[in-house]
Amino acid sequence: MPSIVVIGGGISGLSAAYYLAKSGQTCTLVESRPRLGGVIQTERVGGCVVEAGPDSFLAAKPAALELIRELGLGDQVIGSNDHIRRTYVRKNGKLVALPDGLMMMVPTKILPLVTTPLLSWGTKLRMGLELFRTPRSTSGDRSVAAFIEEHYGTETVEYLAEPLLSGIYGGNPSDLSVNAVLPRFVELARQYGSLTRGVLAQRAKAKAKTPPGKTEPLFRTLKGGLGQLIDALSASLDGKIEIRRGRAQSIQAMPNGFRIRMEDDWLETDSLVIASEAHNAAKLVSGVDGRLGELLAGVSYSSSMTVALGLTPANFKQPPDGFGFLIPKKERRRLVACTWVGTKFPNRAPEGTILARCFLGGTNDAAVLQETDETILGIVTSELQEIVGMRGQPAFSRISRWPSSMAQYSVGHGERVAEIEARVAAIPGLQLAGNAYRGIGIPDCIRTGKSAAEQLLTLPVKR
Repeated sequence: MPSIVVIGGGISGLSAAYYLAKSGQTCTLVESRPRLGGVIQTERVGGCVVEAGPDSFLAAKPAALELIRELGLGDQVIGSNDHIRRTYVRKNGKLVALPDGLMMMVPTKILPLVTTPLLSWGTKLRMGLELFRTPRSTSGDRSVAAFIEEHYGTETVEYLAEPLLSGIYGGNPSDLSVNAVLPRFVELARQYGSLTRGVLAQRAKAKAKTPPGKTEPLFRTLKGGLGQLIDALSASLDGKIEIRRGRAQSIQAMPNGFRIRMEDDWLETDSLVIASEAHNAAKLVSGVDGRLGELLAGVSYSSSMTVALGLTPANFKQPPDGFGFLIPKKERRRLVACTWVGTKFPNRAPEGTILARCFLGGTNDAAVLQETDETILGIVTSELQEIVGMRGQPAFSRISRWPSSMAQYSVGHGERVAEIEARVAAIPGLQLAGNAYRGIGIPDCIRTGKSAAEQLLTLPVKR
């Protein structure tokens, strides 16, 4: 049986190892960190489920749910409390609720749009007139900001697109590729001209196929946190794969496979999955294909930080409302967003505890990761005092730093990935997986890991 090495023990690499093992193929998993799971990390603090990294996954993408069910965790899946979902955006120092009916930044209901104080009358008029846009031929890629501004104006970019995408990507809509980040909107604009008309038409089709009274939650997670998924994957792999601790330094191509330079020796293998961040993958593959290394190094990343605070109703004059709030760049100091975790998901905090999850960093403020924990807590508590009237100190706090962890799909990303895939296809036995290519979410990472495993399992035996 050929040997396979998977470099990277995050969700992408673990998924690749799982699907290899499921097919009876042994492999070696190389991980430099002391724990598996990458950015997925769950902790229980004061009776709260505290996520250091992502807290959920999109229900509409199937790969995560399929893997969870295969691992026997189907009964642990819970959905977001969409029936009470309300998100706020800060404008002119006040929190303003996002109008009902928004699909990202696309309006689908008239009355909430007309009455919202979040947007000016000029922007509301422009959004109304957007309904009458006709299809226009476009080619090439452009930024999310340029695309949204063309349809709905600058204010929509500043108070909808920018805060929403900062929360998802930690990126700037002026840099992000609309073809890579919002491909569905690009297709709707091509087909209908108007994004609003396109979204409404799509919703009507989806509603016709959905049984009456049945709605799917927007987000899903596990009762005990996403760390349950990592624990289950690790348990399923126990005794089936070898886990090699240490950092891979470089890779050399051989007639029948690859040599991997570790910190103290060499590791030889027939086939290889690199499931690390693109900037780390770039260093590894440069000796095999210099151009591939350049392309991978060209995928930029943002850095982020989560700060979890355990609070009580006594910390507020009025209990916080909704899922949380977003702070646009125009209004931002350091805090990017905040989620009230117990409102977003059930069973996340015990009675009498308010669990806040704050976000900092992104492409515009990577330097915040260098601040001390004391400084970070001072920043977060000060801004929460100003924004939501928080008082006193938290019962507990947890700070998690994630340097260069979120891939940024900048303009031209599609062409870059196409060339990456072409060059990888020309290197027999090599596969890439992770959030750097065609999707940043947990389901996307699982899908790429599974695909990498399936591709290697179809290769002829070399020896």
